[in-house]
Amino acid sequence: MLQQVTATRYVLPLREGGSLPGVVEADDLGTYVLKFRGAGQGLKVLVAEVVVGELARGLGLPVPRLVEMALPKELARYEADEEVQDLLRASVGSNLGVDLLPGALGYDGSRPAEPELAAAVVWLDALTANPDRTWANPNLLVWHRRTWLIDHGAALYFHHGWPRRRPDPERFAAQPYRVDDHVLGELVDAPSVRAAHDRLAPRVPQLLPTVLAAVPDGWLEPGTDLPDAQAARAAYQEHLLARLHRPAGWLPGGTG
Repeated sequence: MLQQVTATRYVLPLREGGSLPGVVEADDLGTYVLKFRGAGQGLKVLVAEVVVGELARGLGLPVPRLVEMALPKELARYEADEEVQDLLRASVGSNLGVDLLPGALGYDGSRPAEPELAAAVVWLDALTANPDRTWANPNLLVWHRRTWLIDHGAALYFHHGWPRRRPDPERFAAQPYRVDDHVLGELVDAPSVRAAHDRLAPRVPQLLPTVLAAVPDGWLEPGTDLPDAQAARAAYQEHLLARLHRPAGWLPGGTG
């Protein structure tokens, strides 16, 4: 379960990408990057952020702390920017807060990630079908001389068909993953990614129930084949385990 906090002050927008996240202060005296439920593709992006981010954390990868942040309607009335004001009004209620890493720099390769970490990140992105770790959009930060993972909302693409389309774990399990454009691709080779798979994959089945339990019930949208939050969690688990157990189709370099 994510820690629950309440936003107390909207500081400024981060005009990067299309979702317009913002820097927000909260009642625990922390400062966060707020990912809004009313932006972009909505709640499914927040779900992917939590599932992939908390899975990465459970596997020992550096990820900023995530919280469930309540956004009061009062914050919108003090915002002069109409676009931000509309976003605040559309996002009243439960949102995602990502701990702000003060002074962190965007990853540019000048301080390369350690080889073992690079292989683990490439493996995680392949497992979760994350397209957003390229030089155009690295989604990595350097903070205190370490490489940190951020922004996983584009992963787990399969859930964007729910609830219109029946969940199909086998289709996701077989989806290939191209590492050619990965920002860390030059730091890894097939043996190193296979080694990461051998090291990390056995831990995933034990982590998934806790990871999925961290997703707030209200973010898991029901449908015909997913009548409630528990059914949605079961579908996420089924998809990820199906892919985990069939690495030949997606693991960079294969399994040989």
